[in-house]
Amino acid sequence: MDASPQLFLLAIFPALVIVAAVKDLISFTIPNWISLALVAAYVPAALLAGLGLPEMGISAAVCVGLLAVGIGMFAMGWIGGGDAKLLAAAGLWLGWGAVLHFVLFTALAGGALALLLLSARNTPLVVLTLRGPGWVQRLTEKGGPAPYGVAICFGALAAFPMSKLVSAAGVGL
Repeated sequence: MDASPQLFLLAIFPALVIVAAVKDLISFTIPNWISLALVAAYVPAALLAGLGLPEMGISAAVCVGLLAVGIGMFAMGWIGGGDAKLLAAAGLWLGWGAVLHFVLFTALAGGALALLLLSARNTPLVVLTLRGPGWVQRLTEKGGPAPYGVAICFGALAAFPMSKLVSAAGVGL
């Protein structure tokens, strides 16, 4: 069987989480279409990879669980609504086998992002950002938000090779 459609469908995941990270970095928003596209692309990718309905159901449960966690984090003001939806959509693709790695990698990337932003926001060189694009100025505003979609992207990309979807497809990433 030609692996090209399978590889194309698998490539949708990293492409969309990278787009989400860039959009979040520049605008502090993650458009709904990105999470919706991830959810929509999962089913054909999983079927083409040979995942059965039980495995797809477990991935859906991971998605719902991460959505609940994301909604809780959103309610606490820790992340934005787009971040919560991206977290859940990524969890769908990663499934049970990679979700703990995903959460760990995302938390580590989030911590590194927070330290980087704190450093950037508390340096005398921050005045140099006044000549930069508006999104750079927003990133370096003291007390400003953090584009957590960037951390979710790092976590998702790091955990993706460990997912059942990738191993079932027989693709070495």
